Amino acid sequence: MTAGTFGHLGPETLALFTDRYELSMMQGYVNQGHTPDATFSLFFRSLPDDRGYLVAAGLEQVVAAVEELSFGDRALAYLERTGFDDDFLDYLAGFEFGGEIRAVPEGTVVFPDEPIVEVTGSLVEAQLLETLVLNQVGFQSLVATKAARMRDVVERYGDEQTLVDFGSRRAHGVDAGLKAARAAYVGGFDGTSNVAAGEAFGIPTYGTMAHSWVQSFPTEREAFETFLAEYGDDSTLLIDTYDTVGGAELAKEVAADMGVDLRGVRLDSGDLVALSKAVDEILPDVDQFISSGMDEYAIREFLTSGGVGAGFGPGTALTTSEDAPALDIVYKLVAVERDGEMRPSMKLSSGKVTYPGGKRVGRVEQGGTFVRDVLGRRDEEVDGRDILETVVVDGDVVSDRPSLDAIRAVTRRNVRALPDGVRAIDDPERYEVSVSDALAAETDALRERLESRAI
Repeated sequence: MTAGTFGHLGPETLALFTDRYELSMMQGYVNQGHTPDATFSLFFRSLPDDRGYLVAAGLEQVVAAVEELSFGDRALAYLERTGFDDDFLDYLAGFEFGGEIRAVPEGTVVFPDEPIVEVTGSLVEAQLLETLVLNQVGFQSLVATKAARMRDVVERYGDEQTLVDFGSRRAHGVDAGLKAARAAYVGGFDGTSNVAAGEAFGIPTYGTMAHSWVQSFPTEREAFETFLAEYGDDSTLLIDTYDTVGGAELAKEVAADMGVDLRGVRLDSGDLVALSKAVDEILPDVDQFISSGMDEYAIREFLTSGGVGAGFGPGTALTTSEDAPALDIVYKLVAVERDGEMRPSMKLSSGKVTYPGGKRVGRVEQGGTFVRDVLGRRDEEVDGRDILETVVVDGDVVSDRPSLDAIRAVTRRNVRALPDGVRAIDDPERYEVSVSDALAAETDALRERLESRAI
């Protein structure tokens, strides 16, 4: 993965994917000689409605960005035109990230207040990453979670039906479409319709035909004949342009006349449950691929109502995480160096209190099921295994980069290990996350000092 997969941004301008105030603060830090080490934590405060968990995704793009991050001539020239001073621009010209990153592996399920990524480095370099890390992890985690819920519904109610991302055309931009395809695969999808995402990430690509193919021919018969002549036994015909049942009968007739062993048909409108049953009577040995308005709820309704389908093509609901399009995800300073030691830091704003210091998250399992998590200080032992891993040290990547297939497998293992109630797609149970005694005591003591201003 290279920075070239960040939409239209390349190495020359990737570092500019930040907010103006971050660069303004950085200039102040540099010019005033205020460059202590600091730790920032990326986490979310609450889960969206009807979400019992979140699947962490996007770490690969964070690591790729850190490796590529530099201010090229084009970026520096722009910053000069917008008023940044020469001393700061000289600093940026030699900028390289030299800090540490700890993170949960992609595909790991996470919960409120748990760090997904922790960045430690000079205050200047850690500050720069804020917008980029929030952008890549927040969006991909939402889509990966949406995809994981659909895969979980298929696992619970279906028969290993295929799931394919059909949502690129409804994504909020080119980069969003690419990252949504990647995140959907992480969440358990089998592939995408988007060819650019297939090339960028090695995701399998799938496709059938559009209604425009059928409409462009004088008759539906000619449309089917021409497609079968081109693709033969690999063909999947869209049969609902005019009449779904009539289209199924015609597809059967044309395939038989041409000696083609038809692979599949696609249904994209109407009463999909009833139509799929009717089509199955006509084409019992042909796979049906179901699209139009698919999400975890529609898939569950289709499967529990006796619908017949070998696969689904969710689009808008997946790529936009339609019912939960935003995540309360933040990147907050939790520790800063003073007098040669890292000191915990926290916010006290109403509704936005943060736990201080670097963290570890202990995950307790019993019989292959996740039971509870313990949020603790980084320097203490807590119950369970620490789910955060060190991925970057002194600016260098020190961990292996798993394949997307391996990440996808992590997601399935994690979701399967959750209690059934937490996996529910309606009113899920809350997973237990407790705070260690040491972290609670540190939080209370720091709060008292801050409120009294006796720092």
